[in-house]
Amino acid sequence: MKDIRKQVLLFTADATVESYLSDQLVSSLKGTKEMGDAFEAFLSNFETVYHFNGQHQVSINGNKAEGTLYCLVDLISVEDDKKMKTTSGVYYRDEYVCENGKWLIAKRTSTFAWQDRQAINS
Repeated sequence: MKDIRKQVLLFTADATVESYLSDQLVSSLKGTKEMGDAFEAFLSNFETVYHFNGQHQVSINGNKAEGTLYCLVDLISVEDDKKMKTTSGVYYRDEYVCENGKWLIAKRTSTFAWQDRQAINS
């Protein structure tokens, strides 16, 4: 299930997200409305989306923190009646803030380090 509106609740209202493909900036978003609209538009191209989160290192300093999270992302689409899977190795460099007793992402830099694309059996 792709519930984008709930996903953006993990961010502060004025959060920023920058996305890089290798070293090239491909997207820069500010605020949960802009993020939600962009995420929804992009993910509408896929019937299934998986995020497999791995290592997560966090350093806390009072009500602020920084962290790095490693992730595998699988995006499943249908093209010419074939299921296609795009797998990406991603790492997120995050800045967190504690607001009203909840830790939220204030800034995220997403780096898509590598991608693999292949047809899969249904």
